[in-house]
Amino acid sequence: MKIFKFYLLLFCTLCFFHYPNAMSNEEAPYDVIEKNEIYEIRKYSDRLAVETIAFGSDGNFRKLFNYISGRNNTKQKIKMTTPVTQVEKNGGMSMQFYLPSKFNSENAPNPTREDVSLITIEGGYYAVLRYSGRASDQNFLKHKMILEKELQNNNISIISPPIRATYDSPFTLPMNRRNEAMFKVKYN
Repeated sequence: MKIFKFYLLLFCTLCFFHYPNAMSNEEAPYDVIEKNEIYEIRKYSDRLAVETIAFGSDGNFRKLFNYISGRNNTKQKIKMTTPVTQVEKNGGMSMQFYLPSKFNSENAPNPTREDVSLITIEGGYYAVLRYSGRASDQNFLKHKMILEKELQNNNISIISPPIRATYDSPFTLPMNRRNEAMFKVKYN
């Protein structure tokens, strides 16, 4: 995970210098369905994203950043959106950048790398615990376990692996950072 931290820092640094408003750009929309002191249940619609999966020390951030920087079939630069998500998938670590809402499966540029693909992330209900601090593995695991325990206590069925969502650059003070631990859940 030290590689992950390195690429996270590199990615955010590049965003800071190349995309001055990167962290204030479009966010994946959702509706808050229920909220308590620990977590909230959100309803998301399907979302188009670009994804890559690493099976070792490959640089997921770099691959996706290159795609939005114009290394795609139309050489189109794409504004950064939030959050950046990461989830275990197919035996590797998947990372996704959501595409701005102006894109759909017909007008989004195709990746030029075989290990980068356009995907539709299925909408539905997601339980989300928001926390501040560094986007470290330890901080994520701590909050993921809190969320998992609360969902179990409330008899809400988890139907996905844990999802890590990050919103801010490493230049944001830790107490002002927005991070989230998420699970897709059965709700209603």
